[in-house]
Amino acid sequence: MDEKIPELTLTPDLTDTPAVEVSPKEAAPAPKAGPDLSSLSPAEQKAVLDFAEKIDLSNSGVVLQYGAAAQKNIANFSESTLNAVRTKDMGELGDMVSDLVAQLKGFSAEEEEKKGFLGMFKKASNNLQNMKIKYDKAEANVDKIAEQLEQHQVVLMKDVALLDQMYEKNLEYFKQLSMYILAGEKKLADERATTLQELYAKAQASGLPEDAQAANDYAALCDRFEKKLYDLKLTRQISIQMGPQIRMIQNNDTLMTEKIQTSLVNTIPLWKSQMVLALGISHSKQAMEAQRAVSDMTNELLKKNADMLKVATVETAKESERGIVDIETLQHTNQSLISTLDEVMAIQTEGRQKRQEAEVELQRIEGELRQKLLEVRK
Repeated sequence: MDEKIPELTLTPDLTDTPAVEVSPKEAAPAPKAGPDLSSLSPAEQKAVLDFAEKIDLSNSGVVLQYGAAAQKNIANFSESTLNAVRTKDMGELGDMVSDLVAQLKGFSAEEEEKKGFLGMFKKASNNLQNMKIKYDKAEANVDKIAEQLEQHQVVLMKDVALLDQMYEKNLEYFKQLSMYILAGEKKLADERATTLQELYAKAQASGLPEDAQAANDYAALCDRFEKKLYDLKLTRQISIQMGPQIRMIQNNDTLMTEKIQTSLVNTIPLWKSQMVLALGISHSKQAMEAQRAVSDMTNELLKKNADMLKVATVETAKESERGIVDIETLQHTNQSLISTLDEVMAIQTEGRQKRQEAEVELQRIEGELRQKLLEVRK
């Protein structure tokens, strides 16, 4: 297979070129700086030497435009890189995740406890319906998040492919710049060792000012060309730094792609299963509370009935063993009767005594009256 050698030109086309199109390729090793020819293949070394022979330092236009094509490629490449690494808008997804987290925190089987036997049943249906509404809303948000994650995953996968292409192009531009620099250094060293020395020798031999000026002008051209090569080396350094940067970005995108895949395969189904479990727990909790209420009421009724039966049985037994008239009542009646008789007898005795005394008094009064009447007749 023929080796692809970067094209070197002394008449670059500096018009705008389109950005690199995506074409996924296998990863290539990072470029390494190496100004000596030993870093090039034999074919590339021959291309550098042949191109060096074509460089005309006496042509100021050639010096001015030297390596401009490679620099233009690097500029376009940097612009493409900037567009590729621009931060993706994750705001909408972040808001959806925040809303879902709030809903999941409120998605619980714990409900306010209702007091009383009937209170627990009164709103059981409403509570279950509310849980189902929460589930439907949370499930819809989970599906939206999954859709957003899939879209971001596709974007990131395209970015990874683009970055592969950009890495390949960076290698190509790096090699092109290196060959421009090597060819320029070769030409500059040769011209300073031959042509410039010849011009200095001619000026010294002739003593003519125009020969001295020609030597100085050519030395200035060599200095300008050397500065141009330095600018190309700076541009090449940017290309060297670009390689690791591309790989770092590509690695981050790959990690995010894998993380999103994990979320789609594991996290999202886990969320749904946990919500289903929450609904099941709610059903079990409501059934348990209903059974507890029934058991509590049953025990309460049994206790109350047992207490009432005990009281009724004891009272009935007492009443069944009780006589028609209590002995205490007879004793009280007898004492009252005796007391009454005693009082009657005392009253009778007192009455007889008073009557006897009254008869005596009456006889006395009658005697006095009779005596008084006899005295009056005399």
